[in-house]
Amino acid sequence: MTQRQLYLGALSDNRRWDQVKLRSDDVIVVTPPKCGTTWMQTIVALLITGDPHVETELSVRMPWVDIRIREMPEVAERLENMNHRRSMKSHTPIDGLPLHPEVQYLCVFRHPLDAHFSFRNHIRNVPIGWYDHWYPEDDPDGITFRRFLDGGPEGFDMDAMPLAHILRHYKTARALADRPNVTLFHYADMKRDLAGTFEHVAKLLGVTYAPAQMEELVSQATFDNMKQNAARFAPSGGKGFFKSDSAFFQSGKHQKWIGELSDAELAAYDAAMDAALTKDERDWLENGAGTGV
Repeated sequence: MTQRQLYLGALSDNRRWDQVKLRSDDVIVVTPPKCGTTWMQTIVALLITGDPHVETELSVRMPWVDIRIREMPEVAERLENMNHRRSMKSHTPIDGLPLHPEVQYLCVFRHPLDAHFSFRNHIRNVPIGWYDHWYPEDDPDGITFRRFLDGGPEGFDMDAMPLAHILRHYKTARALADRPNVTLFHYADMKRDLAGTFEHVAKLLGVTYAPAQMEELVSQATFDNMKQNAARFAPSGGKGFFKSDSAFFQSGKHQKWIGELSDAELAAYDAAMDAALTKDERDWLENGAGTGV
């Protein structure tokens, strides 16, 4: 990949990465929204420090570089002044990121329909009406799902997380998955084997801990613990950014769409997925693999 794709949306701008001076031991968590971003960031924070009681403070210590809420010179200066191993977050597909041969890129995916319905809940929990017209509370005509299927992977649409943006993330990550520093994870696999996920990430980061310490680190990143301590684990937790920090961790369950979509909507989704992916690619994106890509 020789030229970065431009991703310029209503909320995010991948050109902001131009101001970040990457270091060889950096870790970048790259995901579509609501696919396990905060979960993977928490795993990374626990493994980098080895401290089960670490205050993650994700929005400050492991910043979302793409988003335009904070002035980029301030974010870049804060990153440059960090004297510990750094981690950052991006919702930009990997073809829009600067690729460093030694930086670890952890790409996390989830069944697109689960991610979509999780994003619906997320929008309701943010006290700013950025995408109310995409996600109306009263939606008898199914506008939200139509826009999920019809939206584009770039430009204004992308920050509303249409299917095309998820697919762009997935295809570009798969195209680089043969690199030793680009690894794909799946939310379902993380749920099935959280301890195994910790071991995998620890190996990528080059860290090791005694079994008892690793067990304690894993216990901190369970869904129930993160939800019960949402002010600690949610991005900007305890600062009033969300209506409810606990609601940020809404359920984490699979098949959120059951009973929510019509046969016609499911058929349209199936057609879009089959047109974009091979059977094996689709099966992994929707269900994970248990052992990897």
